Amino acid sequence: MVEFDAFDLEHRPDPYPRYRVLRETAPFCPVRLGAARVTVATTYEGCSAVLQGAEWGRGYTEGLNPFRPGVAPGEVPGGSFLGMDPPEHTRLRGLVSRAFTPRASLAEAPFVRLVVDRLLDQAVAAGGLDIVEDLARPLSLAVMCRLLGVPTADGPSLVSWIGGIARGTDPDYLLTPADIVVRTAAARDLGRYLFELAATRRALPRDDLLSRLVTSQRDQEVLTEREVIELCGLLLAAGLDTTANLIANGVLALLRHPDQLALLRERPEILPAAIEEMIRFDPPSQFVTRVALADTTVCGRPFRRGDGVVVLSASGHRDPTAFADPDRFDVTRYAASPPARRHLGFALGTHYCLGAPLARIQAEAAIGALARRGGDLSLVTEDIEYRPNAALRGPRALLVNTPGTAG
Repeated sequence: MVEFDAFDLEHRPDPYPRYRVLRETAPFCPVRLGAARVTVATTYEGCSAVLQGAEWGRGYTEGLNPFRPGVAPGEVPGGSFLGMDPPEHTRLRGLVSRAFTPRASLAEAPFVRLVVDRLLDQAVAAGGLDIVEDLARPLSLAVMCRLLGVPTADGPSLVSWIGGIARGTDPDYLLTPADIVVRTAAARDLGRYLFELAATRRALPRDDLLSRLVTSQRDQEVLTEREVIELCGLLLAAGLDTTANLIANGVLALLRHPDQLALLRERPEILPAAIEEMIRFDPPSQFVTRVALADTTVCGRPFRRGDGVVVLSASGHRDPTAFADPDRFDVTRYAASPPARRHLGFALGTHYCLGAPLARIQAEAAIGALARRGGDLSLVTEDIEYRPNAALRGPRALLVNTPGTAG
């Protein structure tokens, strides 16, 4: 049994050396996290196999999930399809998937670019730029509010609620009792808000996803009010923090590797490939959890029904058997022919991230605009404080000097 400390605060600035220790110990490593004993998938092969395996899922509906011990058998935390397995997961995901197709996401690109330019102009005029609070988070919030039809004036409340929910995405044994209280209260308050907004949209529909959900009918089946609220809450929570962290982590990687920033400026056509490398190198989602829904074997390792696994995809991204020189940040890695192996930043299989196309659009717009504006971008300080989450990785703030703000 390995005492795994990579999620401790002291390692938060750079957990990857600790991931390497775990990866070199075993592809499926039994570890102790607090009072819990769990198995961690550490290699690319192991992580991929669990994510894609039909025998693996979330396990809540069957009362199997060991990562939330306080959840009653059959109960899904938050009720969202993210915690469900087929067929319920398939049904609910299908009702919102059309809003997140690559084509639908591409249609949002002009709006995204306008928001990025406005945010950057405002920051420069104010004399400073925090990538997190002045660009990444307000951009993600604006996009999700537009998509769902949420009034932008309610943004501060949404940010507060989603922050509480996001902290609670870690397995319960990594949380304090206070964290769980905050998560519960935030989910309750967000649910009440969405309940009232859904009632308004049902009476006066608009051209937004929330209106379509409250009035939709598919195969003679209408979404229940609870399902609408839970779906929208999930989309807001997933769309805000993960996308903002993707942008912030990507900018930080470029600023710490100025040769790669220079290369991206010389070859702007590789921007989409560079975004994929940013996700591989320092992913906003470090791990997900899965539960064996049946007895199975992965990479020669047997699992019993109900066994839980932490799929540490961020470790898989640094696996030298899957990626050449994996600790090197290389914006051309996914521009090569053939490109590097697919990263796991958006998961794989049944629970592949629904919002991946929209997240990519936002990251390309934000990071592309910073690169195009030229000048010397630099960190104000190398002392980066990270948010307390273990699963979701991103800095609290990322202050940078720009040509309009330095000095």
